[in-house]
Amino acid sequence: MANLLELYVKLLGLVLVGFILGRKLPNTVPTRIGKWLFWVGVPISIVAFLHNADLSGRIWIAPVIAHLAITLGGFLAWLAMKGQAHLTKTIPQKSTQGSLLLAAMVGNTGYLGFPITLALVGQEYFAWALFYDMLGSLFGAYGLGIVLASHFGNHVRNYWQIVQSILINPALWSFGFGLLFRAVQLPHILEYSLEKLGWSVVALTLILIGMRLSRLTSWHRLPQAGMSLTIKMLVVPLVIGGTLPFLGVTGEAAQVIVIQMAMPPAFATLVIAETFNLDRDLAVTCLAVGSMMLLLTLPLWLWLF
Repeated sequence: MANLLELYVKLLGLVLVGFILGRKLPNTVPTRIGKWLFWVGVPISIVAFLHNADLSGRIWIAPVIAHLAITLGGFLAWLAMKGQAHLTKTIPQKSTQGSLLLAAMVGNTGYLGFPITLALVGQEYFAWALFYDMLGSLFGAYGLGIVLASHFGNHVRNYWQIVQSILINPALWSFGFGLLFRAVQLPHILEYSLEKLGWSVVALTLILIGMRLSRLTSWHRLPQAGMSLTIKMLVVPLVIGGTLPFLGVTGEAAQVIVIQMAMPPAFATLVIAETFNLDRDLAVTCLAVGSMMLLLTLPLWLWLF
């Protein structure tokens, strides 16, 4: 409980700082910070936290569970839309269906899942979150997510550009480099500095989330957003989380997996929605409401697991 309260103070404090700055600073500032984090900050933090992470045990199962969660979320959202259409005799527009599916499938396991995992479970189990995100959520968003978006969207963009965005993703390359870099013994001062730099990137990431939330103004799609968020943040973690002991995942490792599964929709869902002309207002609402909903659901998962 003490760790959770401390996390909330830091989490809310940094996000609030970002929210205030987002209202005051020019629109170009969050964009520049986001680019720096994408190309420099996040890759550095991955290398820093991966250096002392524990890679023993059944860590390879983390991305497998990620893909199971993504698939289950999409399937349940599809069933919910079919049930709603049967009861109301109305069918949502294809663009709305695409946004509903994406919001139920892909979570913010990187920018938000990493700092929460580090604060609650510790650096030792960071690799579980990293494997879940790098080999699970990343390909779920820009692989299956792109396929769905191209089906439900109105305009399809250059597929080669999408493939390039995955191949040149610096986080993916730093993940591979970080695995090799683990064999290098660093002097204490360098290891200490690298770890502090990693935590600084985490703080800046939370500030950026606050900046982006300050610019979200769409709230009129709450009923539809509630369906995807219930599936993404409640049903999927509960169903798959209950099966983790049978998969040999228990203790802190299980907590990390459940925390990652219970994250709100990723900012990638908004990027994909804008790229493929899906329902942007619905994607924005899911992001904003899901981020606030996490404050209520996180204690539930820590209590259950």
